[in-house]
Amino acid sequence: MTQQKILFSGIQPSGRLNIGNYIGAISQWVSLQEKYQCVFSVVDYHALTVKQDPKELKQRILETTRIYLAAGIDPKKTIIFQQSNISAHTELTWILNCCGARMADLNKMTQFKDKTGKNQESVSVGLFDYPVLMAADILLYNTDIVPVGEDQRQHVELARDLAKRFNNEFGSVFKIPEAIIKKEGARIMSLQDPNKKMSKSDVNQNNWIALLEEPEVARKKIMKAVTDSGTEIQYDLANKPAISNLLTIYAQLGRREISRLVKDYQGKRYSDFKKDLAKVVVQFLENFQTKYKSISNEQVNKILEDGKVKANKIAQTKLNKIKELIGI
Repeated sequence: MTQQKILFSGIQPSGRLNIGNYIGAISQWVSLQEKYQCVFSVVDYHALTVKQDPKELKQRILETTRIYLAAGIDPKKTIIFQQSNISAHTELTWILNCCGARMADLNKMTQFKDKTGKNQESVSVGLFDYPVLMAADILLYNTDIVPVGEDQRQHVELARDLAKRFNNEFGSVFKIPEAIIKKEGARIMSLQDPNKKMSKSDVNQNNWIALLEEPEVARKKIMKAVTDSGTEIQYDLANKPAISNLLTIYAQLGRREISRLVKDYQGKRYSDFKKDLAKVVVQFLENFQTKYKSISNEQVNKILEDGKVKANKIAQTKLNKIKELIGI
């Protein structure tokens, strides 16, 4: 019997998870758990790269886990755990910082440049170094597959490079992970600016729809969403990015083919299309939130505790081998 490959992924418990996070990542995990041995983390240490309210962060950790479960992540098939509960993550990060990672590697990270702009001198060291923590997250679990958006591909490449360098110097201990990129729906864009990714940290709340949004508020946001010049409803990212983004949302949440939607809405107005899309979004949110509300904090805590035990066993075994190789 062929052993299942191992898949690792995680989401920060910061901000309000939105339909972009669901379409681009979480919904993909649900199908992947049938094919791979999946390890899913609530990566709270990553959230600390920007200032967090302690009480709110604690609540977001539980909320994020409940969202995983409501989406269909099955704790009987997967490992679900809180990153900070496993000390091996930060221990391996320091080891990789000293035994493989180079300033030149991190200076190349485009996400750091995008997030900081010209203010690099005033941001935390953690924001600069978090790709190494991400590499540690991945490498601890003998990971074969990492599902990421195109904007995170570079970080998986760093994990691969660090694994190869460490293996070459100290002995073969790390698997070399591979990134898989979801094509359709991988990058959901802002409702008001289709050239910018939908982000849970965006201060303009009209740009995104949270998974725990009041459905009627979500309906209004869809109706306010920008469209392109002209009237034709067609999928054309270069020339009609706004309507293409809305078509993607419709297809993903309504389980329809984009080509079929384009055919069905030939000759119809943007307002007709958005009205129908709003119904789809509302229906999706109502169903999702019903599942979310059925999960108690007690259930969440039990799942995280079980996940901690399983994850720690794997991570600590790997870390012990690494420490032995480097002489500590």
